[in-house]
Amino acid sequence: MYPGKRLLDLAVALPLAVLTAPLLALGAALAAGQNGGPWLFRQPRPGLGGQLFTLFKLQTMTAARDPATGELLPDAQRLPPLGRWLRATSLDELPQLWNIVRGDMSLVGPRPLLPQYLPLYSPRQARRHLVRPGLTGWAQVNGRNAISWEEKFELDNWYVDHESLALDLRILWRTAGRVLGQRGVAAAGEATMPPFRGSAPQKEGNEAVSAE
Repeated sequence: MYPGKRLLDLAVALPLAVLTAPLLALGAALAAGQNGGPWLFRQPRPGLGGQLFTLFKLQTMTAARDPATGELLPDAQRLPPLGRWLRATSLDELPQLWNIVRGDMSLVGPRPLLPQYLPLYSPRQARRHLVRPGLTGWAQVNGRNAISWEEKFELDNWYVDHESLALDLRILWRTAGRVLGQRGVAAAGEATMPPFRGSAPQKEGNEAVSAE
């Protein structure tokens, strides 16, 4: 982490949390109406060094289950139009500003993924935990969910090796365009992103990617 990164996080996240409070309240009300009460999604995610923290998001999916098995239905069947809209506009991410204030996350870094992915990472892929996870990141402004897991991890690795104030400011600027354009919200043919199931051995050792 470069000197001043924590100061940048607080200088941006605190005012944003205040300014976007009305939007968060609106999103929370819409999510509560959709889900019959619950509006805040909490889930453990690995952060710096792989240590778990509680991630906050607006609840975008319903808790609909298969009546025969009791298992949660696939994402596509649990993501109603309102949930899709909250994701497309990134309003569902607003509660993570408090994760940044708490020090769990930074404004910029690899996105925090599911803890069950930890044993599936190759040593190279696991390097993404050498920095704090971010609200946005290099992979998010270079494809988001429209690129493969392997491409995302290579972009994360490139960020780990090139983390700097100038790069973070560049990513934040490009994130605004991505959000307004609602690009790369979901993978092709998916409601969100297919789960990561590990990479083929031959993919290990690829060169780091500097996408534009």
